[in-house]
Amino acid sequence: MILVDTGPLVALFDPRDDAHATAQQKLSTLSDELMTTVPVLAEAFYLLGPASRGSAGLREFVMRGALSLWWFSERSLQRAFRLMDDYADQPMDLADASLVTAAEALRTTRVFTIDRKDFLAYRVRIGRTARGFTLV
Repeated sequence: MILVDTGPLVALFDPRDDAHATAQQKLSTLSDELMTTVPVLAEAFYLLGPASRGSAGLREFVMRGALSLWWFSERSLQRAFRLMDDYADQPMDLADASLVTAAEALRTTRVFTIDRKDFLAYRVRIGRTARGFTLV
């Protein structure tokens, strides 16, 4: 499983995005299940614009099952808020905190992101071990 951040979703569905071609090429090499979180999806739709072709493309991508969603529980939402406090010097937004929380719950460290700096700094707590993300 690979978690997907906002940047690649915007780049994939906005041909004017500087990372569009790179994101498309990378997506074509990925065969594992792609998953994102509701905060990431909301952020991507906001950045694409509600009436854009990119927004329509992203909706279709989700509806055909190419991207699945991980949902917060009350406990995982609390964990995300704690992470935002812990990484206040970064700062970490809710979308990034949701991906770290999902990574912990799903026991994965793989993330498709353009935001390499932040995700190289974040740590995923799996059991007693804090692991860095593997960027794809």
